[in-house]
Amino acid sequence: MDAGFTRYTAATGIPELKKAICDAFLRDHGVTWKPSEVTVSNGAKHCLHNVLVACCEPGDEVIIPTPYWVSYSALVELTGAKPVLVETREQDGFCLSAAQFRAAITPRTRMLMLNSPSNPTGGVYPVAALQALAEVAVEKDIIVLSDEIYDKLIYPGHEFRSFAALGEEVRKRTIIVNGVSKAYAMTGWRIGWTLAPENVSAAINKLQSQQTSNPCSVSQYAALAALNGPQECVAEMCQEFVKRRDYVCGRLKAIPGLSFAEPGGAFYVFFNVASYFGRPVGGGTPVTNATDFCTALLDRAHVALVAGDAFGAPGYVRLSFAASMESLVQGLDAIEKFLIGS
Repeated sequence: MDAGFTRYTAATGIPELKKAICDAFLRDHGVTWKPSEVTVSNGAKHCLHNVLVACCEPGDEVIIPTPYWVSYSALVELTGAKPVLVETREQDGFCLSAAQFRAAITPRTRMLMLNSPSNPTGGVYPVAALQALAEVAVEKDIIVLSDEIYDKLIYPGHEFRSFAALGEEVRKRTIIVNGVSKAYAMTGWRIGWTLAPENVSAAINKLQSQQTSNPCSVSQYAALAALNGPQECVAEMCQEFVKRRDYVCGRLKAIPGLSFAEPGGAFYVFFNVASYFGRPVGGGTPVTNATDFCTALLDRAHVALVAGDAFGAPGYVRLSFAASMESLVQGLDAIEKFLIGS
C-alpha cells in the first residue's frame, strides 16, 4: 500500500502474479502453464463460479462425487446446469471410482468436479484412482474441474498428484482451481486462480471483466509475496496439522460407535455418528439425524461441528482441526462426555 499499489490492475490479475503462479505449478507439479492460461480472481469460490458459467449452460450435467463442498451443487445450479450427485463410500476413502464415473455419464455430461484433498472428508485420491478417472475423461471428452486448494496439506502415507499432471491429453481437458487461502492461511485476502486451456481462460476473462474487474490490488501483491517467498512456513504448518490430525483421530477411534476414513490431507475428519441416532445423547432427548446431533452437541456440550447433510452425506459430521491443540483437547473431552456419558 505504501508503494502505491492501490489502483486498478488488469481485470484478470497482474502479470507478475500470473508468472509466479505458473512458476509455482511447474516447481511443485512439473507441468508448464502459460500466463495467458491463468486468471486471478476473488478467491477460489469466485474461480469455481467463473469456470462453471464459462463452460456450462442449461441442460448440461455436472458430475459431483458426494460428500462434496456445500457450494458445488449450488454453483452448478446457478448456471442452469444439473448437478449429478454420485455417492462414494467411507470404506473406499470417499473416492469416486472410474466405474462410477463412467456409469454417471450421459450425452448431456459436460464436466466432472473433483476435490482432492477433500473438504469435508480430508480424503486424498490415490494416483492410480486419478489415472483411471483421467482415462474415462479423455475417452469421453469430458472437462475435469479439479479443486486443488488443499494441495500443500498432505500427510505421511499419502501422495498428492495434480490432475493436470496425468498427461497432455488430460491437461487439455483439465481446469485447476487453487489459491492462497489454505496453504498460506490467507483466507481474508480473497485471492484464487484458475489454470485452464487458453480458450477457456479467454471466456473466463471476458466474464470476470464484466463481473468484478480486478481482484484486490493489495491482495495480489500479498499473494505474490507468498508464492515467491520462503516456503518453510508451509511445511511447518503441515507438520503441526499432522500432530493435530493424529490426536483427533486417536480420540475419535476410542469412542464407541464412531467410524471414519482417515484423512490424508486438508484439516478435517468426517465421521459417522448414525449409531447414536434414536438415543438420548448428552442427557437430553434422542437425536434422529446429523443436524439434530450437531444442534444438540452445540446446545448441551458447546462444541460446534458441521452436519454432513449439507455435504450430501447424511449420518456424518465434519470436525475441523484447524484450531489450537488446547481447543481440540477441550472439544474432544466434551464430545466424549456427550456420547459416552449418555
